[in-house]
Amino acid sequence: MVGRSKVPRRQVILEALAGELEKSPGGRITTAALARATGVSEAALYRHFASKAKMFEGLIAFAEESVFARINQILAGEKSTRARCAKVLYLLLAFADRNPGITRVLLGDALVGEQARLHARVEQFFARIETQLKQILRESRMREGEHRNPNDIERGATLMLALVEGRMHRYLRTRFKVSPLEKWDGEWGLIEPALFPD
Repeated sequence: MVGRSKVPRRQVILEALAGELEKSPGGRITTAALARATGVSEAALYRHFASKAKMFEGLIAFAEESVFARINQILAGEKSTRARCAKVLYLLLAFADRNPGITRVLLGDALVGEQARLHARVEQFFARIETQLKQILRESRMREGEHRNPNDIERGATLMLALVEGRMHRYLRTRFKVSPLEKWDGEWGLIEPALFPD
């Protein structure tokens, strides 16, 4: 009989933190509450993470690894610019939908009063996504011979990212009742022709 591998304690703590963030949107999470949720002492939490900021960094790192690994797969498997952009945006919305607690961190809601470096790291996460979208649009110019104005590339990437962030904010504002994927296909159908005119 094959034995089940034990989940590393650090992962258990991060999953509990994400769960607590989801359970109390708008509220702060104390290390005492987190210790109760994980079934360990506060001292045990600090043996795995030097501070609560380090725990938040762990959630941000998870988001970065998950999202950018999947974006790389999309780019490797899809050549159409429209499809690449659509799949990247859907990926971001689906990640937010599946990870409401981490969404609070990415939008800065859970980071109120936390260290500036956490806010900078989240800002960098979204900047990387915007850069990736710009790169997709630039590559289409070269590959497909499009004569797209460079300003349109900048504006298109900014618009797509703003659309995703707006849906994520609505998800948070509704306390995770309105999925960021709700009616997404219809909304994308309205915006896609403006971004990719024939």
